[in-house]
Amino acid sequence: MGYRDVYTESIQDREAFWRKQAEKLDWFQPPSEILSKDERGFYRWFRGGQLNVAHLALDAHVDGGRGDQTAIIYDSPVTATQKRFTYRELRDEVARAAGMLRGLGVDKGDRVIIYMPMIPEAIISMLACARLGAIHSVVFGGFSPNELAIRINDAQPKALLTASCGIEFERVIPYKPLVDEALRRADHSPDNTVIVQRPQAAAELQPGRDHDWNDLMAGAQAVDPVPVDATDPLYILYTSGTTGKPKGVVRDSGGYAVALNFSMETIYDLHPGEVFWTASDVGWVVGHSYIVYAPLIRGCTSVVYEGKPVRTPDAGAFWRVISEHKAKAFFTAPTAFRAVKKEDPEAKHLEKYDISCLKNVFVAGERLDPPTYEWLSSTLKRPVVDHWWQTETGWAIVANPMGIEPHPVKSGSASLPVPGYDIRVLNDNGQELPAGQQGNLAVQLPLPPGCLPTLWNDDARFKKSYLERFSGFYDTSDGGFIDEEGYVFIMGRVDDVINIAGHRLSTGEMEEVIGGHAAVAECAVVGIHDELKGELPVAFVVLKDGVDIAPEQLEKELVQAVRNEIGAIAAMRQVAVVSKLPKTRSGKILRKTIRSLSQEDPEKVPTPSTIDDPGSLDVIVEAMQERGIGQYDGNDG
Repeated sequence: MGYRDVYTESIQDREAFWRKQAEKLDWFQPPSEILSKDERGFYRWFRGGQLNVAHLALDAHVDGGRGDQTAIIYDSPVTATQKRFTYRELRDEVARAAGMLRGLGVDKGDRVIIYMPMIPEAIISMLACARLGAIHSVVFGGFSPNELAIRINDAQPKALLTASCGIEFERVIPYKPLVDEALRRADHSPDNTVIVQRPQAAAELQPGRDHDWNDLMAGAQAVDPVPVDATDPLYILYTSGTTGKPKGVVRDSGGYAVALNFSMETIYDLHPGEVFWTASDVGWVVGHSYIVYAPLIRGCTSVVYEGKPVRTPDAGAFWRVISEHKAKAFFTAPTAFRAVKKEDPEAKHLEKYDISCLKNVFVAGERLDPPTYEWLSSTLKRPVVDHWWQTETGWAIVANPMGIEPHPVKSGSASLPVPGYDIRVLNDNGQELPAGQQGNLAVQLPLPPGCLPTLWNDDARFKKSYLERFSGFYDTSDGGFIDEEGYVFIMGRVDDVINIAGHRLSTGEMEEVIGGHAAVAECAVVGIHDELKGELPVAFVVLKDGVDIAPEQLEKELVQAVRNEIGAIAAMRQVAVVSKLPKTRSGKILRKTIRSLSQEDPEKVPTPSTIDDPGSLDVIVEAMQERGIGQYDGNDG
């Protein structure tokens, strides 16, 4: 069947389509219903079915005679180490880690926070939770104690699993002080903390609360997979909202497993025994889906990489890993390739490696800008596949289906709707727009399997954030259009979340930090285009009357405050002091207009009809020109 046939069936006969996909997995109890609604009116997939995702990822392959195949390859240039785990070896480690957690009182339905670098124990921890039926919540190791504390309070974990340190290039970052500070700040305290002691930095353990990973594992008894309902949560993953409070995206077990297995075949063209490398982190949804669960459910070999695209040791790091481990497909964010291009524009490092094994390159996390696409395509001479998805969906919404029927690439487009996603372009009143006209991208309900059924302990926010704006649709909060041939073009967020190197962060949260400074009266943080990271936050601040502080000093203090409270990932470096901010008459700051002024000729940016003081736009333009923000460098505009 070609793409159009597969896609049409997935929309017109959803239940039959996804029943066939579900039958490809090893269920303990097949589902009695394919698609239904729960008591809250939310769509649910595969009700009545029982399975265990860790069983699908490990035991099913071992039982099927493929236990000696490599499951994961740990490649760590920052520690100069590599390690391979067969499916049997990984199953045994995961079974003991599940026994370790059970010994700490963790049971089905309990939450476990995982705060680790990219080491094998991170993957083992996730799968061990899944084996027990416990719900894991992975927090990226670069996040600050404040961010970790917020997630601890919301998830209320019974245990926290961490490591003594992470490594950024040559810099060792002790994690234990960050964890200790987070636990000091949090209202909830997990019963136990387990630390993987790394040789680069030993952590001091607090008696009674902290435990050494290796000591506990030495005495742990292996645990069999616990059957869970298809609709039971597998994990919570927090994503930034437009307020400071992150949203806990819930991922169910059955729908996720079915969707990931389907995506590996249809989007990525990967099959059992083949090598898939996703250069991301398990702290992000890409790492959950395509470092851990999808490759292992599919029976592939997954590369777990603790390094960077550059300086570990050089801009040839990607090509080395692909060549050495024979990766058939490679997946990372456009930001990573921009970093490689910046250091090695002529791709001289590529000449040292044989990457003939590589068939496809996939990018996601932010828009693939045409210059980066052209460089990649001409350098690698292979398909470069942009695809669009969100933390909320867990897998791609729009992609080029390399495993069904690859389509010609259109620069700037993520290609075609993935089977299961009925995408429409709506105006602000919810009316569908014709081809080529830009509007709000929405997905007609029900969402396919694998997407969030709700938010953790917050059904009301789930409805308000995603379902209320357009009746019968999931609101993606992204804008774009669909052309005459069905190609989808994503033009960017319509809310106040910005995308920094593929990571979504809330500008509202940054504004809260900046507004807490004694000198600041009000502020606006907007995402400004950046060649390397996609977007970078820039703060425009109005000082309190009578305040006397040098702009350079204020900038230094505010940048440090954001780093302390949110983390280095926020990457805020520029603060512009202005006399006033553009606002509506009701007092709402016109952030979208500020963004537009950074991207376009001010003469072509329309003055919003609701603006209170049109002169405030001139103030912003002058500040941009003065500071070289956006396209302005003092010579144009």
